[in-house]
This record gives sequence, C-alpha cells and structure tokens, in this order.
Amino acid sequence: QASQEELKAAYRRLCMLYHPDKHRDPELKSQAERLFNLVHQAYEVLSDPQTRAIYDIYGRRGLEMEGWEVVERKRTPAEIREEFERLQREREERRLQQRTNPKGTISVGIDATDLFDRYDEEYEDVPGSSFPQIEINKMHISQSIEAPLTATDTAILSGNLSTQNGNGGGSINLALRRVTSAKGWGELEFGAGDLQGPLFGLKIFRNLTPRCFVTTNCALQFSSRGIRPGLTTVLARNLDKNTMGYLQWRWGIQSAMNTSIVRDTKTSHFTMALQLGIPHSFMMVSYQHKFQDEDQTRVKGSLKAGFFGTIVEYGAERKISRHSILGATVSVGVPQGVSLKIKLNRASQTYFFPVHLTDQLLPSAVFYATVGPLVIYFAMHRLIIKPYLTAQKERELEKQRESTASNILQKKQEAEAAVRLMQESVRRIIEAEEARMGLIVVNAWYGKFVNDNSRKNEKVKVIDVTVPLQCLVKDSKLILTEASKAGLPGFYDPCVGEEKSLKVLYQFRGVLHQVMSADNEALRIPKQ
Repeated sequence: QASQEELKAAYRRLCMLYHPDKHRDPELKSQAERLFNLVHQAYEVLSDPQTRAIYDIYGRRGLEMEGWEVVERKRTPAEIREEFERLQREREERRLQQRTNPKGTISVGIDATDLFDRYDEEYEDVPGSSFPQIEINKMHISQSIEAPLTATDTAILSGNLSTQNGNGGGSINLALRRVTSAKGWGELEFGAGDLQGPLFGLKIFRNLTPRCFVTTNCALQFSSRGIRPGLTTVLARNLDKNTMGYLQWRWGIQSAMNTSIVRDTKTSHFTMALQLGIPHSFMMVSYQHKFQDEDQTRVKGSLKAGFFGTIVEYGAERKISRHSILGATVSVGVPQGVSLKIKLNRASQTYFFPVHLTDQLLPSAVFYATVGPLVIYFAMHRLIIKPYLTAQKERELEKQRESTASNILQKKQEAEAAVRLMQESVRRIIEAEEARMGLIVVNAWYGKFVNDNSRKNEKVKVIDVTVPLQCLVKDSKLILTEASKAGLPGFYDPCVGEEKSLKVLYQFRGVLHQVMSADNEALRIPKQ
C-alpha cells in the first residue's frame, strides 16, 4: 500500500546509506555497490505500476517468468491482477482434471459381547473357554473416484462391498454430473449389484433463492420382484447466518417425512430432527462443542428416541496429525445395549470400528467403554504420537534449513555488510536523538526466544539488530509494518521455519522501556 512518495523517500534514504562514493575502504565500497544495486533493482520494480502489480501477485518469481509481453502496458494494476488470477484459476482447473479425488470408507464391526455377557455353563466342556471370544462379524468397504471431463461435466465411479455373518454382496455405480448454471446441477446414476438388479437414478439440485435450495432424487430399482420406484425431495433454507432448516420427504423404499434444524457456529454445532416414517419414527437432539485449540478438539452428545428404542451417545474427537482426526463415541441404548465406535479420518479416507460390548445396560461396560479409550489415547499420545510428530517436525525443519542454507548464508553476509555500512549514519542519528531526548535503541534482538520452562531444553537462536533498528528511527519514531522482519535492512532469518520475535530495549525521554513483538506483528515505538 506504499505510495510513490513513500517509495521515493525510502529509495533516497537507502541510496544515501549505501552509496559507494561514501565509503573509502575497498571492502566496504564493494559491499556498498552490491547493496546499492539491489536497492536500485527494487525501486525499478516498485516504481513501475505494471511490474509492481506482477510482483504483488507472484513475487520475484513472477518477474522472471516469460510471457508478460502479452499484457497490454495500458492496463491498470487491478486489471493485471484479474488477468493473472484468471490464468491461475485455469491452471488450477487443469490440475483438478488430472486428479481423481479418491474417497473411501472401511468399516469393521467387532463383536465383543463375550467380555460382559458370558454364561459359564456353556463353556464347561469347550477347550480354551477361559478366554473371551472376540470376533469380526461384519465388514463394509466403499470407494469412489471423480474424473472431471470438462469444466462443467464430471464422472463419478463408486463401489461397495458388505459382509455380515458370512453373507454379503456388493454393487458398482457410475454417475455423470453436469453443472448447468451457477444455480444448479443435474446427475444421472447407473448401478448394478449381485444382490439387487440394475438401478437408474436422476438427481437435481437447484438454488431457488440466495437463501433457499431444493434437491430431488428419483430412482428405479429393478429386481426379481419387479420395479421399485423411489423419490426423495429435500427443501432447505437459511434461517439466519448460522442456521439451516431442512424438510425431507421420502416415498417408496422406507417412506418417511423428516424435518430438522442445524445450527453451526465457530464454537458449537446443534441439530434437532423429527421423523415420521415406515419402519422408523424418531426424535433426535445432538450438540457438539468445538474447542478453539490447535488440535481442534470436539466433544459431542446426542439423544435419539423412537419406535426402535432409545439411544444416548457421547464422545470426542481430536486432530492427531496434519491430516488425521481420531474420534471415539460411546453408544448406550435400549434394547441395543452398549457399543464403542472408533473412527479415524485420514485425509479423504475414513476407517470406522464399531465394537459391540453387550446387549444389556451394564454399568461396567459403560465405564470401560468411556475410560478405556481415554487411557489408551493419552498413553499412545505421550509414548508414540507426540515423539513421532516432534521427530517429523525436526526432520522437516532440518530439510528446510538444508535447502535454504546457501540462501541464508548470502542473506547473512548481506546483513552483516549492511550493518557495517550503517555505522556512520547510526552515529549521527544517535547524536541527533540524544540532543532532543528522543528515541535511542539500547539493545535489540531478533530470533527465537525461550521463556517457557517446558521448553528450557530448546536452544535460543537470536541475532543482534540494534544498529539496523536505530537506523530506521526517524523523528524519534520507529514504525514497522505487518511483515516478516527478516526482510528489513541488516536483518536475516537466524532460525528458518521456527517462531521468531523481536525484543527491543529502548530509551525515550531518558526512561528505559522494553517491548516484545511477534515476527509478523506491526510495531510502533515509543508507545503512546
């Protein structure tokens, strides 16, 4: 946002500081020439509206790209930005067409009722009956991939396999989706399976108003018993900024009417639903609280009651790595019993493990289903997950340091040369500030500080930036904008990839003050 006047003023100040004719020492003179040329190159870029607009979008890399001659010189910076944002979108669309966007779910049902529902008389003559029998009684696997055909057409191929107690089957589906306009899209679906006959479906989505949309899904299922038609319609409306209301009508297979309200905010998610249908009618209320921490921790609870009985569920989920979220839910119901559901989301893949513990309402089963996962999680987090993430972070930092080592060394040499060239100017600035009882930087450090006792084993990595900061003082003021301070004259990055701060001890009107500023935080001293 700097104006041309501000650019010219900064250019003149740095030219005076780095002009080779101001230095007689041959080594200082050569260093001044190099820094003077860098300042001149920067001013050439920023003083031209076209190159400045390109630099704002793509940085130094953009200036080195070929093909800028296709852009008319008479275009404004805003038009240049729009042009290259359009080119960037087209490039992203081409990359999207090359991706298949795979999504998958693996569910493994575990029967562990033998842990709590044992009947000793049945095991008297069975070898090994002293050990509870835990077995897998059902599995489900589904997978889908997308293939963009054009900018508006997408093909979706999906399939699934399910087994339960030794019996099962599968199906495969192909859907063709076309975006007809900014307000809607349509989708044709074809499917077939070994347990059911061919399936033909049509789905239509349409925005009726900016706050209301409707979805309609028609299906024809062919089987040995004949043709079974089905129709599902959903009408949704924004009730306010964070609340949606839904009305659903389903006819044919498992006919039902459903209405629900969903409120989703930054800290919570609330759902209330009511369904009247065949074979199931129910009422459901659920609430989820979102903690504002880096692990994205969430706790949730729900109550569902209907003709099938009553179910109470509670649980939590937490981010355990960059792409993985682990969750556990305890389900207590009548007549369903007690179950523990463990879910792991890894990028676009979901792994689900429902463990059925007992058919009865046993307090011991509820206790172990609640406490067991917590104990296992905290033990794994301390012994496995945390050490692994720490080691992974160290490897990434080391790799980043190695890749930027030569560049950082060059920046360090440039910064040290700039500090030597600043000495005479800083001496004059200090004399002027002392005369007016103004701003004098006593000491300044930039880098990684360790103040927390829990991080006392970490190494402090800071550099002295007293001279560069004093050189930036003008009229007893020091003003730094919201940007990384590693780019300031006389600065460099002493700890690549790590959190950095600027600590300044300064004197103003004869009184000492101290201030700490984050790397990308704006700074203005003296404080008012």
